[in-house]
Amino acid sequence: MFSLEGRRAFITGASGLLGGHFARVLHAAGAEVVLAARRVEVCEALAAELGSRAQAVRLDVQDAAGIAAAFDAVPPCDILVNNAGIAATRGFLEHSVEDWDKVISVDLRGAFLVGQEAARRMVAEKSGGSIVNVASVLGARIIPGVSGYTAAKAGLIHLTRQMAVELARHSIRVNAIAPGYIASDINAGFFDSEAGEAMVKRIPQRRLGKPEDLDGALLLLTSKAGAHMTGSVITVDGGHSINAL
Repeated sequence: MFSLEGRRAFITGASGLLGGHFARVLHAAGAEVVLAARRVEVCEALAAELGSRAQAVRLDVQDAAGIAAAFDAVPPCDILVNNAGIAATRGFLEHSVEDWDKVISVDLRGAFLVGQEAARRMVAEKSGGSIVNVASVLGARIIPGVSGYTAAKAGLIHLTRQMAVELARHSIRVNAIAPGYIASDINAGFFDSEAGEAMVKRIPQRRLGKPEDLDGALLLLTSKAGAHMTGSVITVDGGHSINAL
C-alpha cells in the first residue's frame, strides 16, 4: 500500500534539510525523484548519492517561466512535494514590505505556481497524482516575529483545500503536512537558549521533531494508502498545537 514503484516525484526546496530528506524517503519507497532548488549543485550531489532514479534540476519557485522550463526538462511526474519555503524573523512593527513580499512570494505564490504547473501536466497526462504542500503548525497558530511566514502558511493550508476540491475530478489528491518545530543546524542555537528550552517544554512530548517523524505522513499522502484522502492537513508536532500552556 505504501510502495511508490513506478511513480515519479518532483520535490521543491530539495537542497534543504526537509527537501533532501523527503527525496530520500520517496526514493527508498521506489519512486523516481526529481530534486529541484535554486542551489542545484546541492541537488546534484544528492542525486549522485541516490544513484539511479534520481536527477536534479534548477528551480526558482518565484519564476513562472523557469518553473515551466524545469518541468519540461524532466519526464512527467505524478507526485509533487511543494516544500520550498523561507522566513523573515522580525517583529511586526519592524517587518518590512520587502520581508513580506519575499516570504509570500516563495512560501505561498511559489507553491501556487508550482502546484498549478504540476497539476496542468497531470491533467494533460491523464495520470492523476498526489500533491503534498508542506505547511506548518504556524498556519493555525502564531509565534511573535514571523508575520509573513504565519500568513503564508495559513494561506497555503486554505489553498490546499481549494486545490483539493477543484482537482478531485482529475483524480489529483491535494493534502498538506503541518510540521511543528524540527531540529536543524539552523535553529540549534535558539533551542539551546533559555527561551528555546522553555518553548520545548511547552511541547507535550518534550522534544523537537526530527525529519523522520514526517515520513509516515509523507508516505501516506503520496501512496495508495491515502487514496481516499484529499484536502486533509496532517499535523506532526508532538502535540504542541493543541497544548493550551
